[in-house]
Amino acid sequence: MSIFVILSNRRQLLRLLVIVISIVVTLSLHYSPTSSQTVTRDKFLWPFSSKSPWNMPIGSNARYIRANIEKAQNIGIDEEYFYKINPNNPLRPVYAPGAWGQGRCTGTQSMNIYLPIPDTLIIPDATQYPYYTPNNASAFLMPDGKTLVQLEPLTRCQKGGSIYGWRYYPDVNIYGEGIGGAHFGSGLSSIGGSIRKGELTNNQPIRHALKVLLWAKKYLYYTNSIPGYRWPANRADNYAARVYGGKNPALVQGTLLAIAPTLSPYTLNLQTPAAKKIFHALQDYGAYVVDDSAWDSHDIAVEQGVNKEFRQIYGYDLNDKSGKFYEELMRLFQTLSIVDNNSSNSIGGGGIPRVALAPPIGN
Repeated sequence: MSIFVILSNRRQLLRLLVIVISIVVTLSLHYSPTSSQTVTRDKFLWPFSSKSPWNMPIGSNARYIRANIEKAQNIGIDEEYFYKINPNNPLRPVYAPGAWGQGRCTGTQSMNIYLPIPDTLIIPDATQYPYYTPNNASAFLMPDGKTLVQLEPLTRCQKGGSIYGWRYYPDVNIYGEGIGGAHFGSGLSSIGGSIRKGELTNNQPIRHALKVLLWAKKYLYYTNSIPGYRWPANRADNYAARVYGGKNPALVQGTLLAIAPTLSPYTLNLQTPAAKKIFHALQDYGAYVVDDSAWDSHDIAVEQGVNKEFRQIYGYDLNDKSGKFYEELMRLFQTLSIVDNNSSNSIGGGGIPRVALAPPIGN
């Protein structure tokens, strides 16, 4: 072969290589992230500031102490109700519930607010037989796009009727820390920390702290000097002095529970996708104690509708007394530790966060 042919072929290859590199560079410049393409989040689906207790990861300085939570008879869910208010809906008055049990829709004490709610919305009353008194913590994002009105126990017995539930006050800004709310056993948020629809069934990690309810008679501590709560909670149940029977002074309303960094889904032999998801959320963000489950049940706060989609995808319920998922959730609760140095000055224990902070709100 002539040396001139070889040189000619090399020139052609070099020209081709230059063309390919030019195309790659052009495409990379065209698709490189810009300030206008910054990842953001939806405030209604993922509320509150990046440094809210609900969004702050566990830190490298977290001090873990044993929680000594035992296997419970039941794994339960505490369903919560969230609405974006449409100002075109009819205004309906809000009253305090007439009872905690059956008869919630008999109250007459005004909560000094009217909410524009579809006339078709029904939230059933509590029942006596079977005894069923759901917390029904709720949050309404008002038409201004920032104010959250929170009620518990949300109830509406008839179409077009009045709405019932104690109102948490003051109202909360969805762009703020979002600490306070209508979980009245602790004073903590209705919407922060709730597992939202899609979070247990999609392929993305849960990127916020969770909320759990424990049996106060067995686990939560109360004395005059430690009155059943710690930051970020601002109260305990009004029956705490009579009922709380826990032995660990660090385990109260508002306690942050988390799985230690030395554990893994493998070491706990987790098989179900949902248990693995919850494991990572508990290890990276933890879970706040927000209320009393009132019996031998470990409960997780979820948005209304989560259990329905969970059953459709996995073929079993979130709340159960047996089965592989129940057993794995029990192992998670049994491995929980208390982040004892969680405080307003060291959320998650302080130090380097285990994972990146939440992106900015984009709406």
